[in-house]
Amino acid sequence: MASSNALAPVFDHIEANRPVFLDRLIDYLRHPSISAENLGIAEVGNLLLGMLTQIGLETNLVQTEGHPMVVARWEKAPGKPTVLLYGHYDVQPADPLDKWLSPPFEPTIRDGRLYARGVGDNKGQHFAQILAIESHLRVHGELPCNVILLLEGEEEIGSPHIADFVRANTGLLKADLAVTADGPRHASGAPTIKFGSRGVVNFELRCRHASRDVHSGNFGGVVPNPVWTLVHLLGTMKNAAGEITIDGFEDGIEPASPEELAAIERLPLDIEAFKRSLALKRLDAPADRPFYDRLCFRPTLTINGFHGGYGGPGSKTVLPNEAFVKCDIRLVEAQDPEDILRKVRAHVEKHAPEVEFIAEEMGMQPSKTPISSPYTAPLRRAFVAAHGEEPLLIPAGFGSLPNYVFTKILGIPAFVTPYANPDEANHAPNENMTLDCFHSGVRTGAALLHELGQMQKPA
Repeated sequence: MASSNALAPVFDHIEANRPVFLDRLIDYLRHPSISAENLGIAEVGNLLLGMLTQIGLETNLVQTEGHPMVVARWEKAPGKPTVLLYGHYDVQPADPLDKWLSPPFEPTIRDGRLYARGVGDNKGQHFAQILAIESHLRVHGELPCNVILLLEGEEEIGSPHIADFVRANTGLLKADLAVTADGPRHASGAPTIKFGSRGVVNFELRCRHASRDVHSGNFGGVVPNPVWTLVHLLGTMKNAAGEITIDGFEDGIEPASPEELAAIERLPLDIEAFKRSLALKRLDAPADRPFYDRLCFRPTLTINGFHGGYGGPGSKTVLPNEAFVKCDIRLVEAQDPEDILRKVRAHVEKHAPEVEFIAEEMGMQPSKTPISSPYTAPLRRAFVAAHGEEPLLIPAGFGSLPNYVFTKILGIPAFVTPYANPDEANHAPNENMTLDCFHSGVRTGAALLHELGQMQKPA
């Protein structure tokens, strides 16, 4: 297994089984597993238990206070690294159903793409990892390195129990690195390795003044307007220059390293094409901030929704008595969700004490792994073997994943290796994955195991 020639027959096996692998993915996607609705979770957990046991992994369903974790392992390669492969078997709700061109749980192939809820996020991607493991076992009867597979059933509802699960099972999850196949490749379509994820917190601001809506003529200028109260409060939190002005908000943020800055300089970028794709006339302020600097190294404050007063046809001269706004904050290394929420609460109490601040209990910490990690080189070689080209290196992913449980609790480097196409439409109607992306994902997973098997376990 140490020979570089060992990968070629695995690739041949994968190529010969393309139709079979696709049929098996389609069958897997037919099983709904919507965590937000607790629909099909137990069934798919048991389906995975049987599937992974059958291919030769020691597999268990581990109960949590929420949905169970699927943990499978093969650890018969002494002296070799152990890789923890993370994914999630839960999916988003399919609403709105009328926007789907084909039913979300009846997988359909159109124009070289497979359409189904969960195909990109995340069933198609972790199933590619499973098939990569299976292919090595079928061809060689063993794996080139040790593997732990962790599949979560609550990622789409914020992973509320994964941190406690990992803390309670550090021995069960003892590994040298973690790899997550999730999210889309770079917008250029190039293969990608991401070295971190932004964290996230959510909160709501609620304001109520009068006991009921009132006439805007009879009471306007006398009765305070809760919509204006929230508008003015929000204006103290982020100014027109794009600066977040909450006291201490950016304290302690880790600056980008020279390697990280060099990596984002190498990322392909066509800003005008990006703006055209979304019919934008400009980027968000500040205008002079580099594109990838915004996405990798800067926190955000986003208004997700603003609600209050009349929104129907025509006009209604009403002064509303209540309003509320929902917001999220994307966090970068080393911001802490609880610390940030305390600072937002203090800001609200200082500037608008009549506004109610409601923080969601769950937050997600950011994570980051240095590009200089010793595992970067084998990951890069795996992508070259599978794709024939060097992957792009992105210092931090733009969205949020619970990779902090690996970097901050287990204390191991964590990487994200997306297999899906940039326009996968995850979380949206007509979610899809190109057949090429799925099959190349199987190849990449197989090459990753092979390249890790060329290493000795680090001291």
